[in-house]
Amino acid sequence: MLEKIDTTLSLTEKEYWRRIGEAQLRLHLLQREMYQSGKCSALVMLEGWDAAGKGGAIKRITETLDPRGFEVVAFAAPKGDDRTHHYLWRFWKHVPTRGRMVVFDRSHYGRVLVERVEGFCSEEEWRRAYREINEWEGHLLSGGCQVIKFWLHISQEEQLRRFRSRERDPYRQYKLTEEDWRNRARWKEYEEAVEQMLQRTSTPLAPWTVVEADDKSWARVKIVETIVDRLEDVLGKAKLPGVDGGKGRKAKKGRKGKKG
Repeated sequence: MLEKIDTTLSLTEKEYWRRIGEAQLRLHLLQREMYQSGKCSALVMLEGWDAAGKGGAIKRITETLDPRGFEVVAFAAPKGDDRTHHYLWRFWKHVPTRGRMVVFDRSHYGRVLVERVEGFCSEEEWRRAYREINEWEGHLLSGGCQVIKFWLHISQEEQLRRFRSRERDPYRQYKLTEEDWRNRARWKEYEEAVEQMLQRTSTPLAPWTVVEADDKSWARVKIVETIVDRLEDVLGKAKLPGVDGGKGRKAKKGRKGKKG
Protein backbone atom coordinates (compact mmCIF):
# COMPACT_ATOMS: atom_id res chain seq x y z
CA MET A 1 0.00 0.00 0.00
CA LEU A 2 2.53 2.62 1.11
CA GLU A 3 5.00 1.77 -1.66
CA LYS A 4 2.35 2.87 -4.17
CA ILE A 5 2.07 6.36 -2.68
CA ASP A 6 3.60 9.03 -4.91
CA THR A 7 5.33 11.18 -2.31
CA THR A 8 6.70 13.55 -4.98
CA LEU A 9 3.40 15.37 -5.64
CA SER A 10 4.01 19.10 -5.38
CA LEU A 11 2.62 22.60 -5.88
CA THR A 12 4.10 25.74 -7.35
CA GLU A 13 4.59 28.56 -4.88
CA LYS A 14 1.83 30.61 -6.55
CA GLU A 15 -0.64 27.74 -6.38
CA TYR A 16 0.33 27.02 -2.78
CA TRP A 17 -0.43 30.54 -1.56
CA ARG A 18 -3.70 30.67 -3.47
CA ARG A 19 -5.00 27.37 -2.15
CA ILE A 20 -3.72 27.63 1.42
CA GLY A 21 -5.17 31.13 1.74
CA GLU A 22 -8.62 30.02 0.59
CA ALA A 23 -8.58 26.85 2.69
CA GLN A 24 -7.53 28.72 5.83
CA LEU A 25 -10.26 31.31 5.33
CA ARG A 26 -12.85 28.56 4.92
CA LEU A 27 -11.57 26.81 8.03
CA HIS A 28 -11.76 30.05 10.01
CA LEU A 29 -15.39 30.53 8.99
CA LEU A 30 -16.23 26.90 9.73
CA GLN A 31 -14.65 27.13 13.18
CA ARG A 32 -16.82 30.15 13.91
CA GLU A 33 -19.94 28.33 12.69
CA MET A 34 -19.03 25.24 14.72
CA TYR A 35 -18.57 27.34 17.85
CA GLN A 36 -21.78 29.32 17.40
CA SER A 37 -24.00 26.39 16.41
CA GLY A 38 -22.58 23.71 18.68
CA LYS A 39 -23.45 21.15 16.01
CA CYS A 40 -20.23 19.24 16.37
CA SER A 41 -16.65 19.23 17.57
CA ALA A 42 -13.51 18.20 15.69
CA LEU A 43 -10.60 16.00 16.73
CA VAL A 44 -7.76 16.21 14.21
CA MET A 45 -4.92 13.69 14.55
CA LEU A 46 -1.54 13.83 12.84
CA GLU A 47 0.69 10.78 12.68
CA GLY A 48 3.65 10.25 10.39
CA TRP A 49 7.30 9.44 9.99
CA ASP A 50 9.86 11.40 12.01
CA ALA A 51 10.53 14.73 10.21
CA ALA A 52 7.41 14.30 8.06
CA GLY A 53 6.24 17.84 8.80
CA LYS A 54 3.57 17.47 11.47
CA GLY A 55 4.55 20.66 13.28
CA GLY A 56 4.46 22.80 10.15
CA ALA A 57 1.10 21.33 9.16
CA ILE A 58 -0.36 22.09 12.60
CA LYS A 59 0.78 25.69 12.26
CA ARG A 60 -1.11 26.01 8.96
CA ILE A 61 -4.22 24.42 10.46
CA THR A 62 -4.35 26.78 13.42
CA GLU A 63 -2.76 30.08 12.39
CA THR A 64 -6.05 31.71 11.30
CA LEU A 65 -8.27 30.14 13.97
CA ASP A 66 -9.70 31.88 17.02
CA PRO A 67 -7.43 30.69 19.86
CA ARG A 68 -10.41 30.53 22.20
CA GLY A 69 -11.84 27.67 20.16
CA PHE A 70 -8.98 25.23 19.69
CA GLU A 71 -6.21 23.40 21.51
CA VAL A 72 -3.08 21.60 20.30
CA VAL A 73 -1.91 18.64 22.38
CA ALA A 74 1.44 16.94 21.76
CA PHE A 75 1.90 13.45 23.16
CA ALA A 76 5.13 11.71 24.09
CA ALA A 77 5.71 8.54 26.10
CA PRO A 78 3.26 8.21 29.02
CA LYS A 79 4.56 9.20 32.45
CA GLY A 80 3.30 9.30 36.02
CA ASP A 81 -0.46 8.91 36.36
CA ASP A 82 -0.83 8.16 32.66
CA ARG A 83 1.06 4.89 33.11
CA THR A 84 -1.36 3.64 35.77
CA HIS A 85 -4.49 4.06 33.64
CA HIS A 86 -5.80 2.41 30.49
CA TYR A 87 -3.75 3.73 27.56
CA LEU A 88 -6.74 5.62 26.12
CA TRP A 89 -7.33 7.56 29.35
CA ARG A 90 -4.84 10.33 28.66
CA PHE A 91 -6.41 10.97 25.26
CA TRP A 92 -9.98 10.98 26.61
CA LYS A 93 -9.02 13.94 28.80
CA HIS A 94 -8.47 16.10 25.73
CA VAL A 95 -11.53 15.19 23.63
CA PRO A 96 -13.12 18.47 22.52
CA THR A 97 -16.51 19.62 23.74
CA ARG A 98 -19.09 20.66 21.14
CA GLY A 99 -18.06 23.75 19.24
CA ARG A 100 -14.32 23.25 19.77
CA MET A 101 -11.41 21.74 17.84
CA VAL A 102 -8.48 19.80 19.28
CA VAL A 103 -5.39 18.84 17.27
CA PHE A 104 -3.32 15.85 18.41
CA ASP A 105 0.39 15.80 17.53
CA ARG A 106 0.81 12.03 17.82
CA SER A 107 -2.08 10.14 19.35
CA HIS A 108 -3.47 6.89 20.76
CA TYR A 109 -2.18 5.19 17.60
CA GLY A 110 1.16 4.95 19.34
CA ARG A 111 -0.25 1.76 20.82
CA VAL A 112 -0.11 0.01 17.45
CA LEU A 113 3.02 1.81 16.23
CA VAL A 114 5.88 2.61 18.60
CA GLU A 115 4.56 0.49 21.49
CA ARG A 116 4.18 -2.46 19.14
CA VAL A 117 7.54 -2.13 17.40
CA GLU A 118 9.55 -1.32 20.53
CA GLY A 119 7.87 -4.01 22.62
CA PHE A 120 6.32 -1.62 25.16
CA CYS A 121 3.13 -3.68 25.10
CA SER A 122 2.42 -7.34 24.43
CA GLU A 123 1.28 -8.70 21.08
CA GLU A 124 -2.10 -9.49 22.62
CA GLU A 125 -2.43 -5.88 23.76
CA TRP A 126 -1.60 -4.22 20.43
CA ARG A 127 -3.75 -6.65 18.47
CA ARG A 128 -6.68 -5.94 20.80
CA ALA A 129 -6.08 -2.20 20.40
CA TYR A 130 -7.44 -2.13 16.83
CA ARG A 131 -10.91 -3.03 18.10
CA GLU A 132 -10.61 -0.78 21.15
CA ILE A 133 -9.61 2.21 19.03
CA ASN A 134 -12.38 1.68 16.49
CA GLU A 135 -14.96 1.40 19.27
CA TRP A 136 -13.62 4.48 21.05
CA GLU A 137 -13.68 6.58 17.90
CA GLY A 138 -17.20 5.27 17.24
CA HIS A 139 -18.27 6.64 20.63
CA LEU A 140 -16.77 10.02 19.76
CA LEU A 141 -18.56 10.10 16.42
CA SER A 142 -21.90 9.19 17.97
CA GLY A 143 -21.44 12.15 20.32
CA GLY A 144 -20.94 14.59 17.45
CA CYS A 145 -17.14 14.67 17.35
CA GLN A 146 -15.68 14.56 13.85
CA VAL A 147 -12.58 12.33 13.87
CA ILE A 148 -10.12 13.45 11.16
CA LYS A 149 -6.92 11.40 10.85
CA PHE A 150 -3.79 11.98 8.77
CA TRP A 151 -0.73 9.86 8.08
CA LEU A 152 2.11 12.02 6.70
CA HIS A 153 4.13 9.82 4.38
CA ILE A 154 7.63 10.70 3.16
CA SER A 155 10.23 8.63 1.34
CA GLN A 156 13.29 7.30 3.12
CA GLU A 157 15.45 9.53 0.92
CA GLU A 158 13.51 12.65 1.90
CA GLN A 159 13.65 11.74 5.57
CA LEU A 160 17.44 11.38 5.38
CA ARG A 161 17.72 14.74 3.62
CA ARG A 162 15.72 16.40 6.40
CA PHE A 163 17.75 14.67 9.11
CA ARG A 164 20.99 15.91 7.54
CA SER A 165 19.57 19.41 7.21
CA ARG A 166 18.73 19.44 10.91
CA GLU A 167 22.20 18.18 11.78
CA ARG A 168 23.80 21.13 9.98
CA ASP A 169 21.52 23.80 11.42
CA PRO A 170 22.42 24.78 15.01
CA TYR A 171 18.96 26.27 15.49
CA ARG A 172 17.23 23.03 14.50
CA GLN A 173 19.57 20.38 15.85
CA TYR A 174 17.32 19.93 18.87
CA LYS A 175 14.72 18.42 16.55
CA LEU A 176 16.97 15.46 15.75
CA THR A 177 17.54 12.80 18.41
CA GLU A 178 19.19 9.43 18.70
CA GLU A 179 15.70 7.98 18.85
CA ASP A 180 14.99 9.37 15.37
CA TRP A 181 18.00 7.51 13.97
CA ARG A 182 17.02 4.36 15.85
CA ASN A 183 13.48 4.51 14.45
CA ARG A 184 14.85 5.03 10.95
CA ALA A 185 16.94 1.86 11.27
CA ARG A 186 13.69 -0.04 11.93
CA TRP A 187 11.84 1.45 8.95
CA LYS A 188 10.57 -1.89 7.66
CA GLU A 189 9.11 -2.84 11.03
CA TYR A 190 7.39 0.51 11.38
CA GLU A 191 6.18 0.35 7.79
CA GLU A 192 4.48 -2.99 8.49
CA ALA A 193 2.87 -1.54 11.61
CA VAL A 194 1.66 1.52 9.68
CA GLU A 195 0.18 -0.62 6.90
CA GLN A 196 -1.80 -2.69 9.39
CA MET A 197 -2.92 0.41 11.28
CA LEU A 198 -4.28 2.00 8.11
CA GLN A 199 -6.04 -1.20 7.08
CA ARG A 200 -7.53 -2.04 10.46
CA THR A 201 -8.60 1.39 11.72
CA SER A 202 -9.78 3.24 8.62
CA THR A 203 -13.57 3.23 8.91
CA PRO A 204 -16.31 4.86 6.79
CA LEU A 205 -16.87 7.68 9.30
CA ALA A 206 -13.27 7.97 10.52
CA PRO A 207 -11.10 7.24 7.47
CA TRP A 208 -7.37 7.76 7.29
CA THR A 209 -6.06 10.33 4.81
CA VAL A 210 -2.57 9.44 3.61
CA VAL A 211 -0.70 12.65 2.82
CA GLU A 212 2.09 12.67 0.23
CA ALA A 213 4.52 14.79 2.22
CA ASP A 214 7.88 15.04 0.44
CA ASP A 215 6.71 18.50 -0.66
CA LYS A 216 5.61 20.46 2.40
CA SER A 217 3.41 22.80 0.37
CA TRP A 218 1.39 19.92 -1.10
CA ALA A 219 1.05 18.27 2.31
CA ARG A 220 -0.13 21.39 4.12
CA VAL A 221 -2.71 22.25 1.49
CA LYS A 222 -4.06 18.70 1.36
CA ILE A 223 -4.43 18.56 5.14
CA VAL A 224 -6.24 21.89 5.54
CA GLU A 225 -8.49 21.25 2.53
CA THR A 226 -9.41 17.81 3.87
CA ILE A 227 -10.40 19.25 7.25
CA VAL A 228 -12.52 21.85 5.46
CA ASP A 229 -14.25 19.18 3.39
CA ARG A 230 -15.04 17.08 6.45
CA LEU A 231 -16.46 20.00 8.42
CA GLU A 232 -18.47 21.26 5.45
CA ASP A 233 -20.15 17.85 5.28
CA VAL A 234 -21.60 18.62 8.72
CA LEU A 235 -21.84 22.41 8.81
CA GLY A 236 -22.50 23.25 5.17
CA LYS A 237 -20.39 25.26 2.75
CA ALA A 238 -18.39 28.12 4.19
CA LYS A 239 -19.73 31.39 2.73
CA LEU A 240 -16.72 33.36 1.55
CA PRO A 241 -16.96 37.17 1.40
CA GLY A 242 -17.82 38.51 -2.05
CA VAL A 243 -18.47 35.11 -3.62
CA ASP A 244 -21.91 33.77 -4.50
CA GLY A 245 -22.83 30.50 -2.84
CA GLY A 246 -19.56 30.14 -0.97
CA LYS A 247 -18.06 28.05 -3.76
CA GLY A 248 -14.74 29.80 -3.96
CA ARG A 249 -12.98 33.11 -4.31
CA LYS A 250 -10.55 34.82 -6.60
CA ALA A 251 -6.94 33.87 -6.20
CA LYS A 252 -5.15 36.21 -3.83
CA LYS A 253 -1.80 37.68 -4.75
CA GLY A 254 1.12 35.47 -3.80
CA ARG A 255 2.52 36.28 -0.39
CA LYS A 256 6.23 36.79 0.01
CA GLY A 257 8.33 34.74 2.35
CA LYS A 258 9.40 31.19 2.91
CA LYS A 259 6.99 28.32 3.23
CA GLY A 260 8.98 26.52 5.92
